[in-house]
Amino acid sequence: MRSKFIVGSILLLIGVGVTYLFWPPILWSLILIVPIIFQGVVDLLQKKHTLRRNFPVLGIGRYLMEDLRPKIYQYFIESETDGTPINRMFRSIVYQRAKGVLSTNPFGTKMDVYRTGYEWANHSIMALDAKDLDPHPRTLVGGPDCKRPYNASIFNVSAMSFGALSKNAILALNGGAKKGNFAHNTGEGSISPYHLQYGGDLIWQIGTGYFGCRNEDGTFNGEKFKEKALLESVKMIEIKLSQGAKPGHGGILPAEKNTPEIAAIRHVKPHTRVDSPPTHKEFKNPIEMMDFVKKLRDLSDGKPVGFKLCVGNKLEFIDLCIAMTNTGIKPDFITIDGGEGGTGAAPLEFSNSIGMPLRDGLAFVHDTLRGYDLRKDIKLFASGKILSGFHMFRLFALGADACYSARGMMLALGCIQALECNNNNCPTGIATQKNHLMKGLDVEDKINRVAKFQNETVHSFVEFMGSTGVDDTHKIKRHHVYRRVSQDKIKTYAEIYPQVKIGEFT
Repeated sequence: MRSKFIVGSILLLIGVGVTYLFWPPILWSLILIVPIIFQGVVDLLQKKHTLRRNFPVLGIGRYLMEDLRPKIYQYFIESETDGTPINRMFRSIVYQRAKGVLSTNPFGTKMDVYRTGYEWANHSIMALDAKDLDPHPRTLVGGPDCKRPYNASIFNVSAMSFGALSKNAILALNGGAKKGNFAHNTGEGSISPYHLQYGGDLIWQIGTGYFGCRNEDGTFNGEKFKEKALLESVKMIEIKLSQGAKPGHGGILPAEKNTPEIAAIRHVKPHTRVDSPPTHKEFKNPIEMMDFVKKLRDLSDGKPVGFKLCVGNKLEFIDLCIAMTNTGIKPDFITIDGGEGGTGAAPLEFSNSIGMPLRDGLAFVHDTLRGYDLRKDIKLFASGKILSGFHMFRLFALGADACYSARGMMLALGCIQALECNNNNCPTGIATQKNHLMKGLDVEDKINRVAKFQNETVHSFVEFMGSTGVDDTHKIKRHHVYRRVSQDKIKTYAEIYPQVKIGEFT
């Protein structure tokens, strides 16, 4: 093809020249011909792509198709149920609920109810009317040592930092949280002015980089922490040990997203890639970690303090429980993130092949806390691909007291799953720091959509709960949820995750 391109280009130019002698308007064709030949010459001279060198001009088509492939698949090929990370069925229900439009399902389920892994809940012939139930269930977070407990919604905005998301996205999420009376987790990127503008309740997440409360060397700064922790909007403090999409790795802020504004908020250098350390510097063992929990609780004047983790080595969590028992210091809540959790940027191996899935991790944490008789003082938040009322129901069955959603809230903002989160080119203005893209995100409109999505999802959960004959989230038990484990065998969660007795491990 290299020689054919060279010979063909020469013959084409000669042909134009000869034709010009008889028909001068042929010169207009050079507007198209010259750029194509120029591109071919560039392809021949460059050394990075063998395909382009061997197939000048034509080789570019491969890269164009590679870029278009995910979009073609998403819009023209995938079915309602086989798309990833979020399939079309659940993307659609989020969009519909966020917009307040018809969200019913025609012509029956699209799920294969006989496939292994299919899950459901059985209804009761004594179903309860949702009108007779609490339309906005909440859970009080705060153990014996907490002076300022927080009455949290059961469905909240999961951790997403300013930096990973645009300022308009943060404004819309916080405005939605304010309007809907639920909490907004800041993510580990610290508290920005956009988290405070609307006054929505905040859960301030402290990651391994201690952004917003760090010294120049990256160590924790108690005075900076106290200054922000005492803000009225901050209702709870969450220490991030690990994240489901990349446990053991730490957060990643690409250099192109690290603007001077973001750098000032995080106390780092602008225009540099910022990698959070994989572990904390303030503690090196479970007892020191409990001391850090107490330190943050004291500095925040008794606000609820907890930690977030994706379950890994089970013995390490057991060690944490032993440390709680021996020191008498307990977190007010624990957030369990699943290995199926989302992120803007992570190595493929970490997203795909490390970290315990949410349901397994949640059941283990709940049971271990019961075994050490710690569960009564600690609330459990669950995070990981939660998009519907049934997703919430099955997590309450495994022990959750409340849930977070990140990708659901992003879809409510208008995310189209373009998978451009990690390169700063998000077309919907959500996961980008480019002004011309984020300007397209209308904050006031998205505030309403976030609030509607949260409200409609909680409503669907309450209706679903009532259909099973249950009138309170704490009465949802493992026997309420079923899973097909083979073609002809069904088990309840109670059989799959046998309950541990209170105090069994003490």
